[in-house]
Amino acid sequence: SGGYMMACVADRIVASPFAVLGSIGVISEIPNAYQRLKDEGIEFQTVTAGKFKRTLTPTKKITKEDIAKSKEDIEAVLLQFSGFVKANRPSLDIDAVATGETWFGNAALEKGLCDDIKTVDDVLLNYVDLGYDVLEVDYSPPPEVPEGLAQLLPFGQAAMGEEGGGSLPRRAVRWLVDVVADEVRSAIDEKTSVQQRYMAKDDTSDRVQMRD
Repeated sequence: SGGYMMACVADRIVASPFAVLGSIGVISEIPNAYQRLKDEGIEFQTVTAGKFKRTLTPTKKITKEDIAKSKEDIEAVLLQFSGFVKANRPSLDIDAVATGETWFGNAALEKGLCDDIKTVDDVLLNYVDLGYDVLEVDYSPPPEVPEGLAQLLPFGQAAMGEEGGGSLPRRAVRWLVDVVADEVRSAIDEKTSVQQRYMAKDDTSDRVQMRD
């Protein structure tokens, strides 16, 4: 439901065939251990100011008045929720969908919860056909180097003192790291533009093979 609340502000909602949309409703639940605590001889005291500061809690005896107030509270949240969705999708029959129910792709389309049914690949390939630059951005965080091994890397040289210091194995590892770093920088320099480095490619022919 929270996901649809974020999605409904879009000008157009495209859902995959097996996407689950809806769940425009509110739920509140909490376990209650009052009777068990009472059986064990444990009395839990709560001091509040304000008649409805505490209604449903795990430790107090729940009254009909508490349940009625909680129901009133979540009904108010539902009005806020459904009103927000209706404001962003005016054509939606909000009374028909603000029931807490969910619908799969095509059924959701019939209800007006989305505007089209397509897979992610269909959407991206359509943008490519229209001449847009479709970019694929991938972020790989740098690996965490154990503190002891950090001294073997170039950025650990300051901690070692003079550059080139240390034992022969450490100098050998530093040399290897420098060589690999130079190769990586060289490879990156060969493809400097964002389009060359991140352009998404249609690899359907590589992934899908037709056999007799």
